[in-house]
Amino acid sequence: MDANNITIVVTYDNNPYKEGLGTAWGFSCVITGMEKTILFDTGGDGRMLLENMSKLGIDPNVIEVVVLSHIHGDHTGGLELFLQKNSNVAVCLPKSFPQEFKDMVNSYGANIIEVEKHTGICRDVYSTGQLGTSIKEQGLIVRTEKGVVLVTGCAHPGIVEMTKRSKEVVDEDILLVMGGFHLRSATEAEVENIIRDLKTLKVQYAGPCHCTGDNSRTIFAKRYGPRYINIGAGRRIVIEDLQRNLETNNNE
Repeated sequence: MDANNITIVVTYDNNPYKEGLGTAWGFSCVITGMEKTILFDTGGDGRMLLENMSKLGIDPNVIEVVVLSHIHGDHTGGLELFLQKNSNVAVCLPKSFPQEFKDMVNSYGANIIEVEKHTGICRDVYSTGQLGTSIKEQGLIVRTEKGVVLVTGCAHPGIVEMTKRSKEVVDEDILLVMGGFHLRSATEAEVENIIRDLKTLKVQYAGPCHCTGDNSRTIFAKRYGPRYINIGAGRRIVIEDLQRNLETNNNE
């Protein structure tokens, strides 16, 4: 692992960021610089996912592991077209996924990793394990030399609960929590309480997107200030830069 090269590129989101990329309801990102190159979620439209990846200079064949957060189509809908381009991957999904979906993955020859409890995916990358009740969901924990990064699809089990679980799995400082926070219908008071809890857990940066909702994102931007990351399709996050900015701000 080279902390200077760990990068997260958002390949699918309903929020725009980089001009010229497609946007639609859903989420996906590519993580490079770890032992294996990871695609987290696949958005809802495989054609848009692949077009965005092409425009961002990401070859589908470099992906080695696909991690799916939960069964909803806006996070899994792009998988089949992706597998038509590259089936030489491990697909890491919650054990609760329906057998029909697993059969589809198997039909392309991809290797399935079923997750129930927290587990290692590759060196310094872990699943939180499937959390929640009616909607089972896993988050992705990336352990870097600069701190832990938690990536969520929709955070149906609760973003605070998923952050706490990541601390249980890897008891280190949390540099960044990013992804869908599922707060579109949350009140301002509820969002403020969540931000308070995340800061109590010492989450240094917050990057809410997808299903977080515009109002909730605005509150996060106000409360996190320079440590709020505006995320949309095409956003590139370099972990080394986050730590450098953190050190600079702390020294001012």
